[in-house]
Amino acid sequence: MNLIKTLKQQKQEGFTLLEVLLVVAIIAILAGIVIIAINPGKNLGDTRNSQRSADVNTILNAVYQYSLDNNGTVPAGITSTATEICATGAASCTALVDLSAITASEKYVVKIPQDPQCATVCATNGVGYKINKDTSGRIVVAAPYAENGKTISVTK
Repeated sequence: MNLIKTLKQQKQEGFTLLEVLLVVAIIAILAGIVIIAINPGKNLGDTRNSQRSADVNTILNAVYQYSLDNNGTVPAGITSTATEICATGAASCTALVDLSAITASEKYVVKIPQDPQCATVCATNGVGYKINKDTSGRIVVAAPYAENGKTISVTK
């Protein structure tokens, strides 16, 4: 009898349902934070893509404004072949499209924007963005080095 009484007096050990649910909730929150923190590459790529999108719009708007001020004439060198744009103030623009006409007076744009990763992807003296005329004569500016599978291109 004394043995049964001793066994009943022993405290039963274990976790309550509330404790288990709290631990599961904390683990879920931490897992969500870790998943976001593990993928900074995608977030940084998206940020660079936003900059590329703004840059191609800036270039296209400057070229369009130039053509409006010059009776529809676009800067020289823009052809039907997509060609990389030459950097502002570059010593040589060989095999690149020279848009110095839109930066000369700083009326349309002060400087041609460069791709955020230009140090690794641009041609010598290039900015990483390409420009051409499509078959209907409209100007197309594209960012060929967009990340995360995105295509960045604007036409006007």
